[in-house]
Amino acid sequence: MPSESHPTRRAAAPTGPGPAPVLPAHPVPDALAYLAGRWRVERELREETSGHSGRFTGTADFRATESGEWLHVEEGVLVWEGAAREAGRTLRVRPLADGTAEVAFGDGRPFHTLDLREGRWTAVHPCAADRYEGTFTVISPDEWRLRWRVRGPAKDQVLDSVYRRDAPDAAA
Repeated sequence: MPSESHPTRRAAAPTGPGPAPVLPAHPVPDALAYLAGRWRVERELREETSGHSGRFTGTADFRATESGEWLHVEEGVLVWEGAAREAGRTLRVRPLADGTAEVAFGDGRPFHTLDLREGRWTAVHPCAADRYEGTFTVISPDEWRLRWRVRGPAKDQVLDSVYRRDAPDAAA
């Protein structure tokens, strides 16, 4: 998918079914300097049409590679309708000189750009007939939130994530 096919835009508040709370935004001059390290992740997943729901709990690591690219690796447990299973994903992140970044899927396909300089960013990613709209909000030096709203012919989902920085001794 060419990078022109995933435009991004800034937004004042998350979107989704019903009004979403407007959270305070904490500006970040360099996205990857902010994200570096380990985060605890709690994610609520809702399928709006069926009413099914789930929860992911785990960790997210943001780390630089020798090539200068960064990896965003999530690992944890997904509980969906009462059934638990291991889950995870890896994204590739390329830093840009202005403190923003380009995010790609693990296989290198473009996903979205990321600009946290104002503390809030909305990324849009078309995927076949579906539209993914993700709103990133930096709450503090140690917490950020991400809401993905997915709509399409077969999808009507909301994924709300809270990332909290792990204490330095928590990984030991």
